[in-house]
Amino acid sequence: MIRFLMLAGFILLFSTLYSQQADQIIGEYKLPNQLKIKIYKVDNKFFGKITSLDGYNNGQIKDIKNPDEAKRNDSLLGKVIIEGLKYDNKKDEWVDGSMYGPEKGIKFNLKITEIAGNRATVVGSKFFFWHTLTWQKL
Repeated sequence: MIRFLMLAGFILLFSTLYSQQADQIIGEYKLPNQLKIKIYKVDNKFFGKITSLDGYNNGQIKDIKNPDEAKRNDSLLGKVIIEGLKYDNKKDEWVDGSMYGPEKGIKFNLKITEIAGNRATVVGSKFFFWHTLTWQKL
């Protein structure tokens, strides 16, 4: 019985630590393009929506570059632009996500390779091209 309780306690501790590590991505970030986004969790996946447009792209507030013409008049504020990020505990990264870039109206692959202090290191890729950015955690 004692072994069972010790094993159950170990499993509980491990799952709590895993969850805390994965959840450190949750919060608000300022992107290099001046957008502010909020990352949140739904069913063990992480999503992000625009929370502020202050200083973004010369005052742009509508999704004017959206490839779907019917959505070009949609507001950017509140728009979900990050979808499906999953935490990979072996790599200590958030992977397999996608992000919509309203500046160009394109969707690209997204992974977050590190959260350190108030900085997040982010890699976006499309086909053979990739770009690494730093986001500021607020």
